[in-house]
Amino acid sequence: MARAGGPSGKHRLCRLDLNNQRLLDHPPSRMMTAKRIEHYIFAMQWTDEGIVLGVKRHGETSVILELMTREHGRHLGLVRGGSGTRLRGVLQPGNALGATWQARLDEHLGHYTVEALNLRAARFLSAAHAVHGVTHLAALCRLLAEREPHAAIHAALEAILDCLDDPHLAAPMIARFELNFLAELGFGLDLSSCAATGATEDLIYVSPRSGRAVSRAGGEAYRDRLMRLPPFLQGEGEPESARDLADAFALTGFFLDRHAFAPRGLAVPEARAQFVTALKRVVQ
Repeated sequence: MARAGGPSGKHRLCRLDLNNQRLLDHPPSRMMTAKRIEHYIFAMQWTDEGIVLGVKRHGETSVILELMTREHGRHLGLVRGGSGTRLRGVLQPGNALGATWQARLDEHLGHYTVEALNLRAARFLSAAHAVHGVTHLAALCRLLAEREPHAAIHAALEAILDCLDDPHLAAPMIARFELNFLAELGFGLDLSSCAATGATEDLIYVSPRSGRAVSRAGGEAYRDRLMRLPPFLQGEGEPESARDLADAFALTGFFLDRHAFAPRGLAVPEARAQFVTALKRVVQ
């Protein structure tokens, strides 16, 4: 709503004339109903695709929905009736929705209207690693600033969630996601060359101090202080063993704690440890 204060101190309502592409001033009438006033308010509005990260109860029937959207980043909004039976199954973490957000001003919480696009969350209930995995991914996304676009994160989430119920596919994808997530936050590891010799081949370690790769020859003298670098994290195929996955999650977990959680005074969420533990039971 645009307001103009004149000599009398009264406010005026403005609406957009779409035909003449100009704003028309209308003095508010005492007889104007709330619905009529709302008609004159030019609301903020957009439509996007989003992944449900979580919901929080608000009042008796509504919820605050948190989405990771494609073009508008992590974004919250109120869903009226969201706690009812009609929408409860739709607003489950991991589901993909079409969402329209509206508010009077951009900084307001606003309201969502949603429609289901991919109700994949029901498949997660039968697999412990999937339940913990979607919770872990949502916790990572909450480290991102609200309303800041991260299209690559959204795309990666979609790919992971589509196969999250298959641990052999999802495990390496989430390890790579964590590595790329660090880069998205500005703390990417340099795995392109050896920190000690400059070599670009036989990189099998990572320095916990610098976050740089170290070659076999360059790290031989102090290998006990280095972290193992699984080849698949360098884009070379898939994990060859359960140990590769364990080493990958040890590596990404160390740097997530250092750069993403600890600076915010947070501990790495328990869901991550539960996810890795559940993986060990099913991935040999």
